[in-house]
Amino acid sequence: MSTIQDKVVIIMGASSGIGEATTKKLAQEGAKLVIAARRKERLKELVEFLPKADISYAVADVTNKDDVQAVVDLAVEKYGRVDVLFNNAGIMPQALLSDLRMNEWREMLDINVMGVLNGIASVLPIMQKQQSGQIVTTASEAGHVVFQQGAVYSGTKFAVRAIMETLRQEESKNNIRSTLISPGTVDTELHTTITDPERRNWIEELQHKIGLKSSDVADAVAYAIGTPDTVNVSEILLVPSKQVE
Repeated sequence: MSTIQDKVVIIMGASSGIGEATTKKLAQEGAKLVIAARRKERLKELVEFLPKADISYAVADVTNKDDVQAVVDLAVEKYGRVDVLFNNAGIMPQALLSDLRMNEWREMLDINVMGVLNGIASVLPIMQKQQSGQIVTTASEAGHVVFQQGAVYSGTKFAVRAIMETLRQEESKNNIRSTLISPGTVDTELHTTITDPERRNWIEELQHKIGLKSSDVADAVAYAIGTPDTVNVSEILLVPSKQVE
């Protein structure tokens, strides 16, 4: 039997890309799923695509703490516990700092950083009470290296690395595991959040040419979730074999 079988897993940002692929992967492994995102139709289609899965969905914006709490409450109401929270929602606008795109900066901070903190805040008291649980968060290779036009995006991912490592240290006494998933280029819809046309097209071409598949990242998430409770896979850094930077 899969070690993922019957685990109660919440997936935020489940409507496309890595979240969608992870939903399909964990459903195949027999997890009990509660998925959430802003796009209701996408969630509904995903649930209908998995008729044999034990799965529920809720519309939620990760920048809204009440929305995130409602998703966690749904999981607890239905299953009585939460074994895994996967913080996966994120955006990736890119531009030179001198372009002064302050609205984009704020949105990235709200989604990429506060969205993660909202997830942690909503689920941590439950996991502490259970004396068990795992929080998984999608970061990025950009949380390890910086690049031009990616200052704020990289900044949010460096911040998430710090938050998740501190979470691991603080909550190990409560048997709560912390896992950071840091992919390089992935062929997802993330490029659509870039408003500069030239940069967006360049990233899209790179994703299609050498990018990991969302299913590759989903496999990494499943590996981390499937390890014994005595093992904390603190971070997985995975990059395309043809990526050189």
